Amino acid sequence: MTATTTAPVAAPRTGTPARRPSARLRAWATRAPLLPALIFMIVVTQLPFVATLVISFFDWNSLYPDARHFTGLDNYQEVLTDVDLRHSVWTTVLLTVAVVLASLVLGLVLALLLDRRFRGRGIVRTLLIAPFLVVPVAAALLWKHVLYNPEYGLLNGLLHYVGGPQPDWISSTPLLAVEASLVWQWTPFMMLILLAGLQSRDHEQIEAARVDGASDWQIFVHLTLPHLRRYLELGALLGSIYIVQNFDAVFTITSGGLGTANLPYTVYQSFYQAHENGLASAAGVLVVIGSIVIATFALRVVSSLFREEVSRA
Repeated sequence: MTATTTAPVAAPRTGTPARRPSARLRAWATRAPLLPALIFMIVVTQLPFVATLVISFFDWNSLYPDARHFTGLDNYQEVLTDVDLRHSVWTTVLLTVAVVLASLVLGLVLALLLDRRFRGRGIVRTLLIAPFLVVPVAAALLWKHVLYNPEYGLLNGLLHYVGGPQPDWISSTPLLAVEASLVWQWTPFMMLILLAGLQSRDHEQIEAARVDGASDWQIFVHLTLPHLRRYLELGALLGSIYIVQNFDAVFTITSGGLGTANLPYTVYQSFYQAHENGLASAAGVLVVIGSIVIATFALRVVSSLFREEVSRA
C-alpha cells in the first residue's frame, strides 16, 4: 500500500493587493519640490502686478488719497494720447532699435574676429566681455563723468590733444550719448550669442565650399549668415526686452531731459514726481505687455534653436 501525498493548498490571500501610485500622484510628487519656488515667484511678481493692474483703472493721486475714484480705461487712453507720453513711447522705440541694431552689428564683427585662432584670444575675449559685467548704473556714471564730461572727460581730452573742438556731448547729442553707453554694454552679450552660433557651424560644409572655390565673402553671405539667422533673432529679442525697460542710463546720464525720457522714466516721473499712481500704473502695465510680447517671440526662437540642435544630434 503506497502512501499518497497531496500538495498543500495555498490559503487565499486576505485583503486587497497594494495599488501602485497613480500617474497623477507621481506627477504631483515630482513637482512638489518646485512648489515653494512657484509660490515665492507668485507672491513677489504676480501679486504686485495684479495690484498695479487694479490701480491703473483708478484716478489716484497720492497727494489726495480720498479723491480717488474708478475711471476705467481713461488712464490708458491718456497714456496713448498724451503728447509727452507718446513722445516717450517713440523715444523708447527709437532707443531700442538703435541700440539693438548697433550692438548686433558690432557683436557680429567681434564674433567673427574671435572665431579665428590667434595668440591671446582668451585674454581678448575676457576683456571684451567685461563691459557686460559692469553694473548698469556704474556703466552710465563711467560714460557720464569719465568720457562725456566737457572739462576733464577722455573724449574732449583726446580732441584737445589733436586741436579739435570741445563739445558738451550730453547737451549737444543727448540721445546718442545714452545709446552709445548702452551699445558699449550690450555688444559683448550679442558677441557671445553670435560666437556660439559661429562655433556650431558645420566646418565640413565650409571646407567643401572652399574646395569648390568659394571666397570668404560668399561663404559668409550664403553659409554663415543663414546659419546665424536664429542667433541674430535671439540676440535682437533678448536685447529688446532689456532696452525697452531700461531706466538706469536715461536717469543717470540725462535725467530724462533733452528729449531722452523713455517710457520707464515717464513711469518714474508720473509716480514719484507727479504722484499720479493710476497713470503711472497704466504706463507700467503697457511696458509689461510689450515686454511679454517680445519675450514670447524670444521663447519661440529659443525653442526652435533647441529643436534644431536635437535634430542635428
